[in-house]
Amino acid sequence: MLDATMRIYTKTGDDGETGLFGNVRVPKTHLRVEAYGSVDELNSFLGMLRAEETDEGRDAEIREIQAALFDIGADLATPGAKESLERVQAGIQEMEGWIDRDSEALPPLKTFILPGGHRLAALYHVLRTVCRRAERRVWDAVREEGIPAPIGTYLNRLSDLFFTWARQANHRHGTPDVEWVRHAPSGD
Repeated sequence: MLDATMRIYTKTGDDGETGLFGNVRVPKTHLRVEAYGSVDELNSFLGMLRAEETDEGRDAEIREIQAALFDIGADLATPGAKESLERVQAGIQEMEGWIDRDSEALPPLKTFILPGGHRLAALYHVLRTVCRRAERRVWDAVREEGIPAPIGTYLNRLSDLFFTWARQANHRHGTPDVEWVRHAPSGD
């Protein structure tokens, strides 16, 4: 809880730098900042998703993902931190179970699909693409900053889960997935 005299603005970032945990100053474009900023953006979109209609079981799963992403963000902002690893490794296994469970009722994929269909499916596709960007930023940080690799794996699996949930949302609402059709060149 914020002290009544504590201000939200600190002005310490007005020069294009920010602080990592441990009192380390880095540019706001630093790999770690890009990574945890992307994870934070993803978490914010999950908050938007929770404002949509979701059932109680799905909401609990999303809350678990949000908590894991917050832990990941803290590790990304703290050089040498690995506190999220236990949750991350368990989360990878848990998400694989959710993907398997939720794929059972879906028709098999026979072509690429485009984002869209039902509004909820479209939102899951937005989450999938934001997650992929966060994953790319994390893999950069894994290679350059020594971030634990399972964090990248977690985000990879999470994007797979969002893809599955997008398809499931279309299926539940009786909306077909939007199939990609290659444009045939004209014979002119």
